[in-house]
Amino acid sequence: MSNFSSMIAQGDLARRGLLDVAAVAAAADLLAWLDKSEIETVRVLFADQHGVLRGKTLVAGALASVFRSGLAVPSTLMLKDTAHKTVFPVWSADPGVAGGMAGAGDLLLVPDPASFRALPWTDGSAWIFCTPRFKSGAPIPFAPRSVLQTAIDRLAETGKALVVGLEVEFQVFETLDPRLDHAAATMPGHPVLTRNLAQGYQFLTETRYDALEGVMNDLRRHCQALGLPIRSMEVEMGPSQLEFTFDPADPMTHADAMMMFRAMVKEVCARKGLHATFMCRPNLENAAASGWHLHQSLVDTGTGTNLMIPPPGADLGETASGWIAGLLDHATESCLLTTPTVNGYKRYRPHQLAPDRIQWGRDNRGAMIRALMAPGDPASRVENRVAETTANPYYFFASQILSGLDGLTRGLRAPEPVETPYDSAATRLPESLLSAIQAFEASAFYRAQLGDAFVDYLARIRRSEWDRYHLAISDWEQAEYFGLY
Repeated sequence: MSNFSSMIAQGDLARRGLLDVAAVAAAADLLAWLDKSEIETVRVLFADQHGVLRGKTLVAGALASVFRSGLAVPSTLMLKDTAHKTVFPVWSADPGVAGGMAGAGDLLLVPDPASFRALPWTDGSAWIFCTPRFKSGAPIPFAPRSVLQTAIDRLAETGKALVVGLEVEFQVFETLDPRLDHAAATMPGHPVLTRNLAQGYQFLTETRYDALEGVMNDLRRHCQALGLPIRSMEVEMGPSQLEFTFDPADPMTHADAMMMFRAMVKEVCARKGLHATFMCRPNLENAAASGWHLHQSLVDTGTGTNLMIPPPGADLGETASGWIAGLLDHATESCLLTTPTVNGYKRYRPHQLAPDRIQWGRDNRGAMIRALMAPGDPASRVENRVAETTANPYYFFASQILSGLDGLTRGLRAPEPVETPYDSAATRLPESLLSAIQAFEASAFYRAQLGDAFVDYLARIRRSEWDRYHLAISDWEQAEYFGLY
């Protein structure tokens, strides 16, 4: 054990302060355990800008070198859009991104020993998550884990911490054709062909759950094996649509958990001839949209008291009112972080258990913010129903912390709640990814909170996706004009 500790402490990461004393000790414990385990390979990964895991796989014995010196990966991994195309001119003198990254040079991955997980669905493999940094060791202003940590630290300065609980909707289908023919190997690849595992539109019906229990059990057991705080498995509204919920935890824990959950679901299902998707609204007949509902409560870091419990005789306390007001005030400019895809804006429709306006209500599932609180209720919280399940969890959680904190700092108060959310005069959520990009680019708030480098970087990547989308010739255009003119 002492040999591992000494080796890591004398390594480059520790000497540069990128691994603190506690991380060195945890890494030494991990290496000692790994040395006696049956783990053969370790997938050294980081969450990219889209909330997709990327990295390299090492033999288990090589993990010690990662704790000593980090691991190099190409910087272009953080410069790609959702088609995996590099959208910054890395071969020019000025790639147009903070820190340079010219010539497709390397970034440095700094491992987090607490994130190590043995993978129960593989034969002798494990995960470990990392934070990417510039080769100098300097923070990358748009690295997802770093962005979230910045927000967490700012809230901590006020003596408060956020606790979040997750409700995650997704779909699992049978794969009929994986589209492995050469013609389908495009960027992005052709979508697989699927069919339902169960018919839908029998929300929370026992027989539908029984039909899907085999898949539910497999995924639940893997959640438990990974140490994820799984709470429930439910049959959602649409065909082959599931919802998993997770007990409350701190934002970084649950951001990592969401990354693990999405990857685990897709990998486990693929091994069984199934296709799992977190896409918001698949272009499949009779398919339903999937959302991501984030439950939020604030606690006093000194006492652990839930600060969202209303005082006796009140429906809403001062802290909850300010937090809600901040979430509402910054909802439009936050949409690029909560709803990052072209497809996600097709969920914002009335009477579909999804929000289409920026408002809050008491226990109202049509409102963007649903307040679930009562005097004396230790579980008092708000639920934000705005996000799609593709959202990068680190960016999403950071947006909630920074927005809510701003509401508290400015002494904002929530407006009156709505009872008929689809008939109110409230401001509508952005109707397209382009509208969200424009609001984010113009956001003085996010430029002040996270910097111009972050705002310009993310807007450029998302604008690349929007350009590819609106320049593509659609089926609608073909049907509308090809025969008429």
